[in-house]
Amino acid sequence: MEGETEMEPIDKAVFDELRDTAGADFVAELVGTFEEEAPQMLADLRTARAAGDAETFRRAAHSLKSNSTTFGAVQLAALARALELGGLAPDAAQDLAAIDAAQAALRQAVAALKERCRG
Repeated sequence: MEGETEMEPIDKAVFDELRDTAGADFVAELVGTFEEEAPQMLADLRTARAAGDAETFRRAAHSLKSNSTTFGAVQLAALARALELGGLAPDAAQDLAAIDAAQAALRQAVAALKERCRG
């Protein structure tokens, strides 16, 4: 759209390829599983941040990135990748803000994925 600077939450080509390869019904199931499991990955990030557990933090961010990438959830994948590669920031508030941004991106991604499954 003209003047739009924000990235779409889902890369439609990636999603469509997944749906064409795996089948619409199976992808809808996968989206449901992602919707159920991704919030736990975010919770794991928060818990690891609070504990100062860099390895668990990295693994949770990696899992979130990998799952997001599978569906073409580009915004969420980019945020998770930054968390994964950045590790624990010296300032916990920085990580918590990034996790909050990922949580918002997750809500957008799930809504867009459900819409793509319906249409």
